[in-house]
Amino acid sequence: MRTWQVGDVMTREVETVVAETPYREIVDVLLRRGVSAVPVIDDFHRVLGVVSEADLLHRVERAGDPALRRVFESRRRRGARGKSAALLAGDLMTAPAVTTDPEAMLSAAARLMDREQVKRLPVLDDLGRLVGIVSRADLLRVHLRSDAEIREDVVQEVLRRVLAVRDGLVTVEVRHGDVTLAGRLDRRSAVDLAGRLAGQVSGVVRVTNAIAYDADDTISDPRQVMPVA
Repeated sequence: MRTWQVGDVMTREVETVVAETPYREIVDVLLRRGVSAVPVIDDFHRVLGVVSEADLLHRVERAGDPALRRVFESRRRRGARGKSAALLAGDLMTAPAVTTDPEAMLSAAARLMDREQVKRLPVLDDLGRLVGIVSRADLLRVHLRSDAEIREDVVQEVLRRVLAVRDGLVTVEVRHGDVTLAGRLDRRSAVDLAGRLAGQVSGVVRVTNAIAYDADDTISDPRQVMPVA
């Protein structure tokens, strides 16, 4: 069963700069393209780092008082003070960049963004070259799938292809991404697997598994197996 990957939602036409791109030109790129950050690449299209609005704002923040220093200054503040005087992308960028690949699951990309506290990830191919960029908003696009599309995947991919469930044994209802499974199967393991796999279908928000079963094959002692009504 195929679920959506980063390559399905990423932006492929990526605005980039090089290490020698000056401050004013970077600002112009961000405003003109309506983006909040750009990757910094080398001659082989490999990502050296990322320049974001936050990196550029250090200059604005310290305008008029460039010599301001604190007695006890954190590493982050020292870095910000250094960037406030920087004029080129190579000095302004945050490096190394946090990246992902086109085959990464959306859930993995979301966890990486959360852990690293970043809003977007450059996407690299097997040779480390930039092929796209994925943002938080891109990851949410999976939930724009229609209920009909989600139901089709649950029926075709989960019930028919993976579990080989005959038509009519299980019903599938989808409303705003919430999936409800009902009906009856012979084994509890099949019921549990149907619920887990349905939850992995792209766009599913929640699964209510109301499928009944005839025998609990998850119990090792067959004398304890009791049918569920």
